[in-house]
Amino acid sequence: MKLKALLPPRPHGEAGWVGRVLTAGVAVAVLVTARPADSWVWVVLGVTFGLFLVGSVLMATRPYVAFALLTVVGVANAVIAGYPRSNALVLVLVSITDIAVIDFRRHGNRPIIAAGIGIAAGYAVSAWVFDQSDSWYFTQLLWAAVLTAFGLNRRQYEAQARQTEQLLEQTQLAQSEHTRAAALEERGRIARDLHDVLAHSLGALSVQLEVAEALLAERSDTAGALERVRRSRKLAVQGLTEARNAVAALRADQVPELPAALAALAEQHEKDHGTPVRLTVTGHERLESGVTVALLGAVREALTNAARHAPGRIVDIRLVYDDGVRVSVRNNGVTNGEGFGLAGMRERLALVGGTLTAGADGEDWLVVAEVV
Repeated sequence: MKLKALLPPRPHGEAGWVGRVLTAGVAVAVLVTARPADSWVWVVLGVTFGLFLVGSVLMATRPYVAFALLTVVGVANAVIAGYPRSNALVLVLVSITDIAVIDFRRHGNRPIIAAGIGIAAGYAVSAWVFDQSDSWYFTQLLWAAVLTAFGLNRRQYEAQARQTEQLLEQTQLAQSEHTRAAALEERGRIARDLHDVLAHSLGALSVQLEVAEALLAERSDTAGALERVRRSRKLAVQGLTEARNAVAALRADQVPELPAALAALAEQHEKDHGTPVRLTVTGHERLESGVTVALLGAVREALTNAARHAPGRIVDIRLVYDDGVRVSVRNNGVTNGEGFGLAGMRERLALVGGTLTAGADGEDWLVVAEVV
């Protein structure tokens, strides 16, 4: 459902025209019951009623022309309101009501006050010419004041409706910009995760190819080198698959649970490098896809560094859920150094509210990724 459908109808629209038609109908019903003795009164009533219709039509498009016509209607009928059985009061009231509704943007309520003064003066002339009492005069002023207040209330309603519509348009624009920003952020996430996957794959390939080169150059071990080349091919295929999975997972927002993904990563690392990997999981919690992908990237980079700088050494991965999630990767014996990979992972984790630290811990090298 569109939000605009929840707005009340604009008075200048269909509901406004219905109200004006009803007002004109009431004026006609009252005027046909008039019984003035002089024909000139009928002429004044007929002409001013026509001006009233034209002014009502022009209120939205020509407010100041409408104001001039309606003011003429109000003042002229106020002057003859004291004439017996003229029923001119109805045209005074409907005209002052419409004047009060008009939105005089730059002049505020000053035109309404001017029209009110003119009508009050017309009533005074009518009371003097047709010998009406003071109570009659003040009664007419009271009616005019009541209808003016009604018109001002209607105008306030119109102004609020316009402001609400403008606010709605601004909200829709903001939502559109938010959607666009979210799409750009998603593209950035995909690009960063592709970078991380490819960096891991290329790093692992580099390690395997270095070993293959050493086997050929130092030992002339063709069989061993061939095995390393085969592993390199598997790593290339795996990297391509991971890249495709990263894009699919981020687009569909369906990422495997972190313990299962870490187990698969540890198993693959053992196969590729012949290095024991121990995985310990404490607790369980469903994470957002962005958090899972960021943590997986950090562990993948840490494993690549361990294979490069501490080949053959045991790697210990610990996953702990406790007021957040914490993953640590520990390998024994050689200081790895951070490099660009972990620096990139630190930036990636920061986007999901996480932190990454890496450094020596006794004789071990420890990488810790944490999202609270």
